[in-house]
Amino acid sequence: MTKIALFIVCLCCFLSCDKKIKHEDDFVIFKVNPKIENVAFYWKDDDGTILKSIAHLKNKTEQGNKELIFAMNGGMFEPNNFPKGLYIENFKILNKTDTLSGKGNFYLHPNGIFYLTKNNEAEIVETKAFRNNPEIKYATQSGPVLLIDGEINRIFKKDSKNINIRNGVGILKNGNIVFIMSKTEVNFYNFASVFKESGCVKALYLDGFVSRTYCPEQKWIQKDGDFGVMIGVTTSKK
Repeated sequence: MTKIALFIVCLCCFLSCDKKIKHEDDFVIFKVNPKIENVAFYWKDDDGTILKSIAHLKNKTEQGNKELIFAMNGGMFEPNNFPKGLYIENFKILNKTDTLSGKGNFYLHPNGIFYLTKNNEAEIVETKAFRNNPEIKYATQSGPVLLIDGEINRIFKKDSKNINIRNGVGILKNGNIVFIMSKTEVNFYNFASVFKESGCVKALYLDGFVSRTYCPEQKWIQKDGDFGVMIGVTTSKK
């Protein structure tokens, strides 16, 4: 190998490693196989009280003899902590789909729905294409869709100054789920890019500056919050 070729290889390795390190520094990235790991959506406690915070969600799961290993807020919500748009929990429709037009990120096109079936298959679809059926165990609506068929949403601009803390969910080709939250402010284009570089073919934005993530595996522990829906991954306590 010539010195020039060796230099190019080393440079490419450095750049790819630098990009990976940057992502680890700037984002919480948590991958889960819904077929073998327990992914569930949460909104209220058993007595009907809205959970609101990750700390309350952790208490709820522990009372059920489960260990919470990951959690994040699962979509936008109204001032009363009610889900904004469709919300399905344990096969029950607790809030209907929002197909209106309006201002804000939720209404940026296309709006989308992230759901899990009774067979623990994950899916993200545009809201206009969504058809409810009794096979859907969990669903949450938000917007905008970040990745469409593996490509970044065309409405996003690389040089956008619209930056914020953001969290979202993506799906890999093998059906596994990727949850990502930015640790620092980021625009939509760059946020969507992280999902694409992680191998996702679909991704949906969940929420912005209010976002929190609990991921002790990565030493990122946020247990506060004032949310509507939350998504949690649990294991049985030993």
